[in-house]
This record gives sequence, C-alpha cells and structure tokens, in this order.
Amino acid sequence: MKALKEKSDLELIQAYVAGEEAGIEVLLNRYKTKVYTSIYLQVKDEYLAEDIFQETFIKVINTLKSGRYNDEGKFLPWVVRIAQNMVIDHFRKAKRSPTVVSSDGYDIFGVLEFADESAESKLMLNQRNVDLRKIIQRLPDDQKEVLIMRHFCDMSFKEIADITEVSINTALGRMRYALNNLRKMIEEHNMMMNLG
Repeated sequence: MKALKEKSDLELIQAYVAGEEAGIEVLLNRYKTKVYTSIYLQVKDEYLAEDIFQETFIKVINTLKSGRYNDEGKFLPWVVRIAQNMVIDHFRKAKRSPTVVSSDGYDIFGVLEFADESAESKLMLNQRNVDLRKIIQRLPDDQKEVLIMRHFCDMSFKEIADITEVSINTALGRMRYALNNLRKMIEEHNMMMNLG
C-alpha cells in the first residue's frame, strides 16, 4: 500500500471520503501554497487571504463529503476556481473591484537576497520592483491574470485554461500579449530587466 503522500489526488479524495481524515490534510499540504498565492495576489491582504483560503477549503471539504465532487483529474484547477469565486464574492460584498498586484503588498519580485549588495543596488532593485508592479497593473485584466497564474502560481497553461474557461491557445496568446506589452512598457520606462 502506497504512503499517503505518494497517492494521486483522486486516491487521496477517495481515502478521505472513505473516512481517512489524513487524505484531505495531504491534499491541503500539496496545494496550499499555490491556492493561497492565487488568493493573496488578488486581495493583497494576508489576513483576508487566510480567511478566504480557509473558506475555500471548508467548501472543498463540504463538497467532497456530500459526494458532489466530480473528479476529472483536475483537483487543483477546481480548488483555484472555488478560491477565485470566493474572492469575487468578497469584492461583490465589499462593492469594490479586485486588483491583482499592489504597490505596497507582498514583494513578489524581492524574493532573492544578495549577500554582497550595496545599499544603492538594493534601492535600485526595490525601485525596479515597484516600477514593475505598476507596469503589470496597467496590463489588461485577462493578460495580468494569466501572467500571475503562470509566473507566480507556477500553473501550467492547461490549468490556466481550465480555470479561466478558455482554450489553451487563448491562454498562450494572452501570455504572449502580456509579455510583449510588458516589454514595450519597460522600454518606455527605460527599465533594465530580462523578461523570458
């Protein structure tokens, strides 16, 4: 018998529905970073993101327990879609529209630390990150969404296509337009960086 961590999503779901509580815990640990990040990048508040994350998994658990989950091998996209719907519901209730990247939020670009960096180079890097976030904010919503899911949530184009309910070619096209638009805007702002 396989250890729980080695089981597929479907096997873990089946184990959980059959009464093995650890099944949902392994699934939660497997995907919590991607799901939380997708929420946080939209709400830009760690406490709110944590609340929505917990509500998302409560809904996942209730759906699994009620037998209403229809497995098509797409557990992560299904959970991310639930999370996105929870974020949309939150903003509807708050009567505000969501934005994806904040100039004062989590510094997604400042993850790397350089041991020998001077104060001047740190300031330049911080300013570049602020500028880049502002530029990303100017992208059309569909391009911004694909860019964030791909680069910051590490999702495949298939997962992005499933979540956004478009074809893979459309998701790829949106990414291509996003990168082209970013390059143009970066050139306009004379920013020095490498976009892949």
